[in-house]
Amino acid sequence: MTNRSKGAAGPTRRAALSGLVGGAGSLLAAGCTPMDTTSVRRPSTSPTASATGAAGGATPGVMTLFKDPAYNFNGLLALGASGQGAAEVGEVLTAVNTINEAGLSAQTYVETFRKLGDRLMKAPEGGRPGTGTTRFRALRAAQYYGQALFFVLGSDNPGNEEELYKAGRGAWDTFCKLSDPAPVTANVPYQKTPLPVWFFRPDDSNTRRPTVILTNGSDGQNVDMWTYGVAAALERGWNALVYDGPGQGQLLFVDRVVFTPRWETVVTPLVDWLVARSDVDTGRIALTGLSMGGDLAPRAAAFENRIAALVAMPGVLSPWRGFPPEIREILTPDKEETNNVWNKEVVPQLSATDAATMKKRFEPFSAAAMLAARDGGMFTDFYTPAKLIESLDITDVVGRIKVPTLVLDYDAEQFYPGQPRQMVDKLTSPKNYVKLTAASGAQLHCSPMAPQQHCEVVFDWLQETLPVR
Repeated sequence: MTNRSKGAAGPTRRAALSGLVGGAGSLLAAGCTPMDTTSVRRPSTSPTASATGAAGGATPGVMTLFKDPAYNFNGLLALGASGQGAAEVGEVLTAVNTINEAGLSAQTYVETFRKLGDRLMKAPEGGRPGTGTTRFRALRAAQYYGQALFFVLGSDNPGNEEELYKAGRGAWDTFCKLSDPAPVTANVPYQKTPLPVWFFRPDDSNTRRPTVILTNGSDGQNVDMWTYGVAAALERGWNALVYDGPGQGQLLFVDRVVFTPRWETVVTPLVDWLVARSDVDTGRIALTGLSMGGDLAPRAAAFENRIAALVAMPGVLSPWRGFPPEIREILTPDKEETNNVWNKEVVPQLSATDAATMKKRFEPFSAAAMLAARDGGMFTDFYTPAKLIESLDITDVVGRIKVPTLVLDYDAEQFYPGQPRQMVDKLTSPKNYVKLTAASGAQLHCSPMAPQQHCEVVFDWLQETLPVR
C-alpha cells in the first residue's frame, strides 16, 4: 500500500479500525488472552462470532461469564485453572458477579481481582493457616494478580503494571518456596539479562528423570505453566522447567527486554543448564510451547538438537498473520510512512478500548510502547514492534525440525485459525495432530475450560514418544 490518501485508504482503514477486535476476534493473536472488545461485532452467523462467548456459540450457557468475549476468555482461563488448584470456582464466580454488578470494565476487573489476590496473601480469618493452606492460597493469588495484570493498561492506573506483576511474582515465589520439594531456582545466563528459572522435581532423590521445558506465550504468567504442565509432569514422574524468556514475566515487566525471533538462543542455555544436572535424563528432554509459544518452541527445536520431542499448543507459523489485515496493512517497507499513517490516521480514531488493546498487544515487542502505555499514552513507533512481530514467522524453518512433534488445534480457535494444520503439513519429522473439541468442552484457544484434558493429551503423547528406558 503506497497510495494512502485520506480520500482512499484512510476512511476504509478507519472504518475497519473502529472495531479493532470486536467482530474480527483475531487482533490479539499474539498471546493467549484477548483484550477489551466492546466495539461492533459481526452477526452470530459469522464463523468467528462463535468464539464470542454468546449463548449458543462456542462458549454456551455456563461458559458465558461475561457478555464481552475478551473478559469472558480470561474468566474461563481462571475458572479452568481450578482443576489444578490455581483458582477456586467459588472465588472466580464471586468475582465475576461482583464485576458484572459493578459494570464490566477494565477498572472493575482489575480492582476486583487485585483485591482477591491481596486477601489471599493475608492470613485467613479464624486462625493461623498451615503450610499447605498458605501455599495454595498463594498459587490462587498469583492467578488473580495475573488476571488484574492483563487489563491494567486499560484501567485508571496503568502505571501500576510493574507493581501488579511483582505482586503476582511474589505470590508465585511464595507458592514455590512452600512446595515439597521446592523447585530449584536459578538465573541462567542469557545475553545481558539472565533468565529466571524454576526447576520442579517429583522428589529430591537425584533420580534421572525425563524433563519438559515449558514455554509460555506473550502474556501468560508462571502460574499458567503450573496449570498447563508442571502439575501434570510431577504426577507422571517428570521434571518440569518453568522460565521467563525475553518478552515475558520479569524480563518484560522489570528488565524491559522484548521478544526475540531467535528463540533457540533462549532455549539453548536452558538445555545447557539442564544437561549439567545429575537428575535430568539428557536423552529425554521435551519442549512445549503454549499459545504464541507454539511459534517459539518450534523455532528453538529447529536449531537445538538436544530436544527429543516437541509439542506446539497450538501450532503457530506466523503471529503477525494472527492480526487482521487492517492492522497488517499499516506496516509498509518505509518506517516514516508507516508511523505517519499510525500517528496521523489511526491513533486519532481509536476508542479508549481499542487504544488499550493496541497498547497491550504491542508492549511485549517494544519497551518504549510499554513505558508510554504506563504513562497513559500511546506509542508512536508502530513500525519497529510490527517488524519484530513479522520476524517471528517460522514458515521456512519448520522443515528443519527433526524430532517427533505433536501439534494441537482447537475447535473455534480464534487467534491462529488454520495455522496448526499448516504447520503439520510443513513438518517432515514424525508428527501427530490432535484437535481438542467442543464435544468435551475443550474448544477455544488453549482449551481454557479443559486444561486437564489438554495435559492428558500432551503427556500421554510425551510418555509414549519418550518411554522409560
